[in-house]
Amino acid sequence: MSVTLAELVARFGGELIGEGTRQITQVAPLDRATVDEIGFVSQSKYLAQLASTHAGAVILPEDARDATDLPRILTPNPYLYFARVSGLLNQPPRPPIGIHPSASVAADAHIATDACIAAGVVIGAGAVVGARSVIGANSVLGDQARVGADCLLHANVTLYHHCEVGARAILHSGCVIGSDGFGFAPNDGHWEKIPQIGRVRVGDDVEIGACTTIDRGALEDTLIEDGVKLDNLIHIAHNVVIGAHTVIAACTGIAGSAKIGRHCTIGGAAMIFGHIEIADGTRISTNTLITKSLPKAGTYTSALPFSEHDVWQKNAVHMRNLDKLVKRIKQLETRLTELENQSESQP
Repeated sequence: MSVTLAELVARFGGELIGEGTRQITQVAPLDRATVDEIGFVSQSKYLAQLASTHAGAVILPEDARDATDLPRILTPNPYLYFARVSGLLNQPPRPPIGIHPSASVAADAHIATDACIAAGVVIGAGAVVGARSVIGANSVLGDQARVGADCLLHANVTLYHHCEVGARAILHSGCVIGSDGFGFAPNDGHWEKIPQIGRVRVGDDVEIGACTTIDRGALEDTLIEDGVKLDNLIHIAHNVVIGAHTVIAACTGIAGSAKIGRHCTIGGAAMIFGHIEIADGTRISTNTLITKSLPKAGTYTSALPFSEHDVWQKNAVHMRNLDKLVKRIKQLETRLTELENQSESQP
């Protein structure tokens, strides 16, 4: 695909300086860009790279108007602009419209006439696939499952029965939506399964990474609100609510009935206890363990730096004795205060 700088500005806005007819076929980093590619600078410390780049054009912040003689687009947010240009030039391949002969689609399923159903797909009774959506090879939609318009389900996605995905969602390969929540009742030394009768409801403009799993609710629904972005290998347990536009990095685990606020950011490998609430706008650092509710937005971190094993063992022993050490220090401080008072009272 090729597009001119003038066409980019007409589509995405910004101020064009220089040759509007310059053809752009791809985005690239400044140090590897060629004459038919466009790069970007979002921070002033990288402006020096403009002197040696071979890019045909660049995207710059508005205050860098005179940083280069190259054709350039000025915008308040160069990184976002670059992302949009990349999205335009790198649209995912789309299979032919229609249902592949090897797909198995229930007679009463409702498939939009312009949807794409790839090879090996299985779609259950009463399921719905919206306009222009793509269901990748070997994916499975259970009975009464619903996929909105303009969605992309990559190969081998599983959407269990009665679960719903809104419009413009992207589900990557291997993700599982609607598996049973982890619920068992003890019974005379054994475990008896508790039926998980809720659903998973996924909002609009959500992206779910590869091999991420979201459990259906035990009674009520598990809810992923609009604009949420989930990385790979995340587990979300039953009855969790994740607020709109929250972003969660890979390998995070969220236990049952936790409620995550809107516009939160959660770093990789964080662990969230169940039945707690996290305020809107909260930031949780990577590897952090959250054991209780966070009613006030802020940045929370609990990770410890690594060390050599023998050093770690010694420190672990000290940590087990912290309470005793604190008590001894308080006793010593009390005794020191008594001695100081005695000294001051003597003539």
